[in-house]
Amino acid sequence: MMKKLAMGIDIGGTNTAFGLVDEDGNVVAEGKISTEKFRYYDDYKPYINTLAEAMKEVIASQPECELIGIGVGAPNACIHTGEIETPANLWKFEDPTDPRPDSIRIFKFVEDLGKHFEGVKVMITNDANAAAIGEMVFGNARGMKDFAMITLGTGLGSGIVCNGEMVYGSDGFAGEYGHIAVASRQTGRQCGCGRKGCLEAYVSATGIKRTAFELMATMTCDSELRSIPYDKFEAKMLSDAAKKNDPIALEAFERTGRVLGEALADLTAITSPEAIILFGGLANAGDFIIKPTHRYMEENQLTVFKGKVKLLMSGIQDKNVAILGGAALIWKQYLEAVIENY
Repeated sequence: MMKKLAMGIDIGGTNTAFGLVDEDGNVVAEGKISTEKFRYYDDYKPYINTLAEAMKEVIASQPECELIGIGVGAPNACIHTGEIETPANLWKFEDPTDPRPDSIRIFKFVEDLGKHFEGVKVMITNDANAAAIGEMVFGNARGMKDFAMITLGTGLGSGIVCNGEMVYGSDGFAGEYGHIAVASRQTGRQCGCGRKGCLEAYVSATGIKRTAFELMATMTCDSELRSIPYDKFEAKMLSDAAKKNDPIALEAFERTGRVLGEALADLTAITSPEAIILFGGLANAGDFIIKPTHRYMEENQLTVFKGKVKLLMSGIQDKNVAILGGAALIWKQYLEAVIENY
């Protein structure tokens, strides 16, 4: 009997990872190609061709498998159109003086990749939504119909699930919780999106680094962090320092947890989730970020929500979430179809 497998793809700015995933979330074969090698607008088609060939090699390594579909997680991807729209770090114009407006950088990814895999379903969504679906199919959100996934990496991404369905919105780009205002739009921190005061500018690996350096400028206590230059500073260094009771590190987590906890209390008021799940590099700090976040979330909840919303670590944190998220897009739809036809 042929073993059913789904192909999951994660498109990052440096590499594109892909792999075959079974129903239990096991990655049975995987590979990757360089995305950075195909960085310019005219490199997009060669990139698609290279990716397709590399995927076929991985599929050929599993001759007893049936490919049920290909799921993709990518920045600025829209599930409704199958397109990647104006990605910040992918396939830019080579000439910075190119007169074409940035808005025309729209890539018909599902259509273009699908031409290489006739008869195989291809789906795409943004990377944070893919992570949320991966959590729902393979992780701690199994069986949940209402939850939110918060990804704490270089930026802050989110995927919101209500009544068992991902919230995509009318254009497929809903759920950008990292860009709600938590400070003044005039005087808050500058965010990478071009606006000021966004949650992401305070709660992310980049945000907590900025907080640490602000604290070093205003606090006079000794700290091992003071000897690290800004361009060499990584968020993990804060976790290592916090384990040694470094006062700067501990206060950085406290302030970051306050901002995140208050924001999650607002999210609860809007979506009433069963759980909020944290994923990503900053979430690896464990209790240093979880405890203050949960405390401030509870302090700021509406009375009706107090004590009801679980704050959990991801159940796929230590797995290849990038590949699992893409594959989960396919497995979710496949399993729902099986149940419906049962």
